[in-house]
Amino acid sequence: MSFLLKSMVSNQVKNLGLGGGEEEKKADGAAADPAAAAGMTREEYEEYQKQVVEEKMERDAEFAYKKAERATLRVHLREKYRLPKSEQDENVIQMAGDDVDIPEELRKMVDEDTVEEEEKGSILGQIQNIQNMDMDTIKEKAQAAFSEMKEAAEQKCTVM
Repeated sequence: MSFLLKSMVSNQVKNLGLGGGEEEKKADGAAADPAAAAGMTREEYEEYQKQVVEEKMERDAEFAYKKAERATLRVHLREKYRLPKSEQDENVIQMAGDDVDIPEELRKMVDEDTVEEEEKGSILGQIQNIQNMDMDTIKEKAQAAFSEMKEAAEQKCTVM
């Protein structure tokens, strides 16, 4: 009840003009010139704002280009591994312009991976892997697998 009474009385006092000085000061502060607040002339402030907008546009363009480069790399990898295409990546590339290419550092990395995969997939790569293995461990693994299969067969077969 006291809250209601207090709010009604304060509203009436403000309407009389006794408490309205704070609102007028706020309105005057908002109308101040931003150039004067920054300590510049109007022309300097406009030139500064123009320069800020140009720099922002340059950063945005550079960011879009880098984003398109990454999207191009993802598209390249999807084609390489026969994965489904992404509409989002294609849209990013189109927005930046279709002349976007994979960065040189990333291209080198992809080419190195391709060469390594081809070497591992070839018969010579498999032979090299066999040479690097320890024959004793291979023999132990084969004997363990054989004994497991034999035990499983004995448990299932009533004749043995």
